[in-house]
Parts: sequence; C-alpha cells; structure tokens
Amino acid sequence: MTKTRVLFVSQEITPYLPESPISTTARELPQAIQEKGREIRTFMPRYGCINERRNQLHEVIRLSGMNLIVDDNDQPLIIKVASIQAARMQVYFIDNEEYFQRKFVTTDKTNKFYEDNDERMLFFCKGVIETVKKLGWSPDVIHCHGWMAALLPVLIKRNYNDDPLFADSKVVVSLYNDAFKNTMDHRLAEKLILDGIDAADVAALKEPTYLNLMRYAISFADGVVIADDSIDKDLLAYAKNLKKPLLTELCTEEHAEACSNFYDEVLLGEQVAELAN
Repeated sequence: MTKTRVLFVSQEITPYLPESPISTTARELPQAIQEKGREIRTFMPRYGCINERRNQLHEVIRLSGMNLIVDDNDQPLIIKVASIQAARMQVYFIDNEEYFQRKFVTTDKTNKFYEDNDERMLFFCKGVIETVKKLGWSPDVIHCHGWMAALLPVLIKRNYNDDPLFADSKVVVSLYNDAFKNTMDHRLAEKLILDGIDAADVAALKEPTYLNLMRYAISFADGVVIADDSIDKDLLAYAKNLKKPLLTELCTEEHAEACSNFYDEVLLGEQVAELAN
C-alpha cells in the first residue's frame, strides 16, 4: 500500500527561527507524522537571519535555476536544504535575494511591516509548488502553517488544478494567533490573477487584511485545524460556518494521532469515526 504523502509548508520552523506555536509545531508535527508511516516533505522561507553555516544549509543545484514571475517581474528561485538529524527529516528552503536576504523576518528593525510581504508570500507559495513539481512528488495532503502559506490553497485549487501531481491533493490550513496589524499592498488581488485564477476568485482580497487573507485561505481549503487557543473569534466562527472538516486539537506532537486521523478524514471526505461504526 502506498504511503500517504504529506507536504508541510510553514512560515517558520525551529531551530532555524525562535520557538513559537508555529515554529514548534512545524518542527515536531512532521516528525511525528513521519513516525506514523507517512511520507513527508517540509518547506519554509530562507530568511536572511538564518545562519547557513551553523545550520548547514546548502543549495540544491538541480532544483534551483528557474525564474518565477511575480507582478510581471522575473525572480530567480533558489532552493536550499538542511537536515534535522534527530528527526531524520530534511527542510527545504525557498530563497531569493530580492525577497529573503534580509536580517529580519516579516518586519524591519523598526518593526515596520515589509511593504512587499504580499509578493514575498506569493513567491514563497509558488516556489514551494514548483519545487515539488521538480521533485516529481505528488502530495496527498498539503498542510499550511502561518499566513505566509495562505495563498497555497487557491494556487492548488485554481492555478495548478490541471497538474497531475496536484489533481487529488487536499489542502489543510492551521489557524494560529499570528495576525499582522497592517494591510498588505492593495494590488495583491491583481498580482494573484494567474492562469486559472480570475477577478472573481480574488475579489475577497480587495482589502488584504490578515482576517481577509486567512478567510480566503480557509475558503479554498479542504480542512481546517484550530492550532491555537487564542485565535481571532471571527476567524474561528468563519471556519465553523463553512462546515468543512475541522480539527480542534492543537495538532502538536502530543496530538499527532488526532492529526493523522484528520488527514484521513479530509482525504476520504467524511468522518473516519463514522466509517468505523
């Protein structure tokens, strides 16, 4: 029997960034899921504050070299990889000099939100998909952690829906208390119009606030995980109202069994517990 393949996409992972609910979950959960017999791949951005020598990052030449178009500009995609030996897993890093070679993550040294975070987010999500294509690896489940991965659901469901590698992929979005106060560039919706994505698909991002962005991710997702006890109440209500598969466990290493079962539920399109009765 073929192993279920789970693609983890996170805006942060420890030990490469400081511990947080997202970075800790994105470090521990893939290991736990892998130990349950699933096949995994894990991706995050290669922020400039990550020390390559200490963390033993190296470029994967066979995966690097393509250009991605963001707002009509060609941006080179560089792929790096590092291993977490204790977990027996690799982490792939999406890199680009224009977007990620900075000393800070999503805000500058004065805590000002980067004006191009929308493009960084779009580049990251497209970079993950294109790299997975180069790997020739078809994920059954794509699990998104943090707003930096929020555009993956629409890209998978609209822009890449005809690609055989992603035709049957299900997307799960974990919700955290990771809100940003700013509004992203108002042209985000325009930049997101790609093959398969038209103006109607991006109307909800006319005002690209955090809440609108995450509602947008949820609307295209196949399942939602409540990964933080303190997420926005309106966002939680929105997720519940859509009547999609919902996991209220925190989806940490301690709840890996529940998360693994949730993947099966999303893949089957119905409650696993009901099938067992």
